[in-house]
Amino acid sequence: MSEARESLFEFPCLFPLKIMGLANASLAQAVLDVVRRHAPDFDAATMEMRASTGGKYVSLTCTINATSRAQLDTLYRELSGHPLVKIVL
Repeated sequence: MSEARESLFEFPCLFPLKIMGLANASLAQAVLDVVRRHAPDFDAATMEMRASTGGKYVSLTCTINATSRAQLDTLYRELSGHPLVKIVL
């Protein structure tokens, strides 16, 4: 089956990634480094950051120009495996 049939998305497309982790001064830069490795055209100025009500967690939203399912899969794997990241949606 072709990649186009396996995916519900038509590539390229804008794809929001939501990354959550403990509030840590290094989290945003670590996420940016990983995202830029897989989506070099990502503009860091568009990264959205929100702290949880209690301030213990932070969510980051990075909307990338996704070019393939393989790119997204690799990006999810690397972000999910990062020690500062708790959840990737």
